Amino acid sequence: MLSSLLIANRGEIARRIMRTARRLGVRTIAVYSDADAGAAFVREADCAVRIGEAPAARSYLNVEAILEAADATGAEAIHPGYGFLSENPEFAEAVTAAGMTWVGPPPEAIRAMGLKDAAKALMQAKGVPVTPGYHGEDQSLKRIRAEARELGYPILIKAVAGGGGRGMRRVDAPSGLDEALASARREAASAFGDDRVLIEKFVSNPRHIEVQVFGDNHGGLIHLYERDCSLQRRRQKVIEEAPAPGMTPEVREAMTRAALDAARAVGYRNAGTVEFIVDGSGPLRPDGFWFMEMNTRLQVEHPVTEWVTGLDLVQLQLEVACGGRVPAQESIRLDGCAIEARLCAEDPARGFLPSAGSLRVFDLPAFTAPRDGPVRFRLDSAVEEGDETPPDYDSMIAKAIVHAPDRSGALTALAGALRGACVYPVATNACLLANLLDHPEMRAGNATTALVERDLPDLLRPRATPEALYAAAAQGLEAFARSGSVDPWGCPDGFRLNAPARSTFAFEVSGETVTVKLETAFDGARAAEVGDQRLQVTGLVSRSGERAEIAVPEDRTGARAVVRRLADGPVLFFGGLALALRAPFASAGVEALEAGDEIRAPMPGKILDVRAEPGLEVTRGQPLLVMEAMKMEHTLEAPRDGRILEVRVSKGDQTSEGAVLVRLEPPAA
Repeated sequence: MLSSLLIANRGEIARRIMRTARRLGVRTIAVYSDADAGAAFVREADCAVRIGEAPAARSYLNVEAILEAADATGAEAIHPGYGFLSENPEFAEAVTAAGMTWVGPPPEAIRAMGLKDAAKALMQAKGVPVTPGYHGEDQSLKRIRAEARELGYPILIKAVAGGGGRGMRRVDAPSGLDEALASARREAASAFGDDRVLIEKFVSNPRHIEVQVFGDNHGGLIHLYERDCSLQRRRQKVIEEAPAPGMTPEVREAMTRAALDAARAVGYRNAGTVEFIVDGSGPLRPDGFWFMEMNTRLQVEHPVTEWVTGLDLVQLQLEVACGGRVPAQESIRLDGCAIEARLCAEDPARGFLPSAGSLRVFDLPAFTAPRDGPVRFRLDSAVEEGDETPPDYDSMIAKAIVHAPDRSGALTALAGALRGACVYPVATNACLLANLLDHPEMRAGNATTALVERDLPDLLRPRATPEALYAAAAQGLEAFARSGSVDPWGCPDGFRLNAPARSTFAFEVSGETVTVKLETAFDGARAAEVGDQRLQVTGLVSRSGERAEIAVPEDRTGARAVVRRLADGPVLFFGGLALALRAPFASAGVEALEAGDEIRAPMPGKILDVRAEPGLEVTRGQPLLVMEAMKMEHTLEAPRDGRILEVRVSKGDQTSEGAVLVRLEPPAA
C-alpha cells in the first residue's frame, strides 16, 4: 500500500478519500485555494499546501502548482477525486512522468472517452447501442441546423468535452436552436476550454441508469451493478439509488454486458462509470437503452454502490493503483437498497440561485444520532457548523445517504432525515429532496428526468400550511419567553380572570407580518389563531437550551418544527426549510430598497453576457444579463416594464453580491 497520498481536489470528496486513507495508514496531503484556507478538508489533512487564488483556473486546475506541492511534500501518489483535473489525460501523464502513482484510469482511456463524439463512434464500432445524433467535425451553424432538422425536435445539445450537465441544452423547436447553441458553447468553453458540441435525439420519458465498472492491471474487469440517476434538475443529478428500480435479470445482463464491452474497448483500468439513457415510457427492456457517455473517474454517487456491495471503492482504487486485483465477479452480491441525495447550498425559492456564506447552523441530527436497527445513515459532508460556503465552486455541500433492507424503508428514512435538517442562513434544497423522495412516481419506481422540472412548484412547498408553521413558531417563542422569566407575574402565560389564557406573538417572516394568538382552555386544550384560521395545537415537545422542538398541527409527515434562538433572533426550521422570525417592520428599509429600480447581483459571479444598453425599452421578464456563479449560468431578467437608464457592468466583469448592475426608469410615455 502507498505511504502518502495527495488529493488534487477539495470539499466533500477530499474528506471522503482521506477517511479511507487514514484507515489504511496512508498519510494525506491536501491542496487548497485561498477560498478554502479554513475548510474542513484542509483542517483534517496530515499536511496542506496552498496552490493559488480562489478561481479554479488559478488553483485546482493549475497542474504545475499541484505537482510542485506533491514534490515538496513527498507524495507517493495523487488521487484526483472527481471534477477539476480528474478526467484530464495530460495531468495523468504528468503525474506518472513525475514518478508518482496515478490513482485512476490510463490516460489513453481518459482520452478515448473524454470527447463524446469520438466515444460514441468507438461504441458504435464495438456494437454498443448509441443514441441517434450528429457527432461530426463540422460545427457550423448551418450544419447544426440541418442535422437538427433531420433528427427532428426535440433535441439535446451537448458539449463534446462536457460533463455534469454543463454545456447541455434541450431545444424543442427550430426557433430556440441558435440561442441555445450559443449558450451551450459559451458554457462549454468556460468549463472545459472546448466549445465544440454534438446533438442527439431527445428520448421522451428518459431514465438515466449507469453501471459501475472496475478494471485492474492484470486483465480483470468487473461490474458492480447499476445505479439509477434519473432525478435531475438542469441536467444535474439530484438523487441516486442502487439498484435501479424495475431492473430485471435480463435487462441487467444486457446493460452490464454493454458496459463491460465499452470499458474493454479502451483497455479500462480502475474505477469508471458507463452511463446509459433509457426509455422510461414503460417497463425496462433489453433493447431500450443507449450509450450516453463514460465517466473515467470515481462518481459523486459511488456511496450507494459501496453500501449495496459492501466494498470501499476508494480502497479498491488504491489497491488497483498499487497493482492489486479486482475481486471475482461472482463474489459480488447486491444487498438491500441505498439512496443518496445531494444537499446543495442553493435557494430553490429564488430560482435555485447559489447561496454562499457562513454556516451558523449546520445540523442534520439523523446522521449523528446513535441508533440500532437495519437502517444505516451516512453523511459525506464538505462542511461543519461555522464553516464558509464559498461562491467559487460547485454548490454541493454534502451527500446524505441511507441504506435499508428494502427500497421503501430507504426512501422513508432519507426523507425523514432531510426534513429534520437545520441549516442557516445558507439556503439549501433539503425540502425539495425530501418531497422528491415521497413523490408518487419516485415511490412507484418510474421517475424520469422530467419529473423535477414538471412538478417543481409543488416540490418546493413544505408539507404543512403557512398557518401551521406560524402556530409552531409562536409556541417556540412562547417556550423561550417562559424560560426567561422568574417572576410568575411576568410570565407571558396570558392569564385572564375567568377566561382561557391567551398570549399574542407578532413576528415578521419574509417581509410579512404575522400575528398568532395562543389560547389555553380550562381543560388544558390549546389552540392557535392565525388570521382567520383556528388550529388545535399540541404544544412543546421538548426544549434544551436555545432549542425548542414543537409538533406541527395538521402535519402528516411526522416531522417536527425546531425553533432555535440565535444571536440575531429566532429561526424556525421545518421540513428542510429555515425561516427567520424577526420583529415586525425590522426589514422595512431593505424592502424599500429592493422595490426600487436597481437590478442587483444575487451572488458573487462573473458577467458572461450583457443584453442591456442605456435607452433600451424592456418588458418584464426580458433577459438583460447572464452571469456565472458556482459553475452555473444564471440569467437576470427585467423585473418590470421600463427603460434602461444605466448599465454598470461589462462582459467579463467580476461582481460582488448586492452590486448594482442595471438601473431602470419608467418606460417612455
